[in-house]
Amino acid sequence: MKAQIIQIGNSQGIRIPKMMLEETRLSGEVELEVHADGLLIRSVQKPRGNWDAAFKSLADTDDDQPVNAVPATAFESKEWKW
Repeated sequence: MKAQIIQIGNSQGIRIPKMMLEETRLSGEVELEVHADGLLIRSVQKPRGNWDAAFKSLADTDDDQPVNAVPATAFESKEWKW
């Protein structure tokens, strides 16, 4: 698809058709990255975006126990005062 670069105030921009925005699910803030053959536009990446929901899900299913938990020794279970 071809598009025209247009004047927007002191800057320039392009109009992105609604169909392309819906197909790519772009909205709000985006990242722009310059490549040798053009410009890449993509959604802002939020590295820890859904961690809160994931941790809540783990807690709700009681799956938040340490993976490498070492069983208590006889000394730790009977003689040690916690």
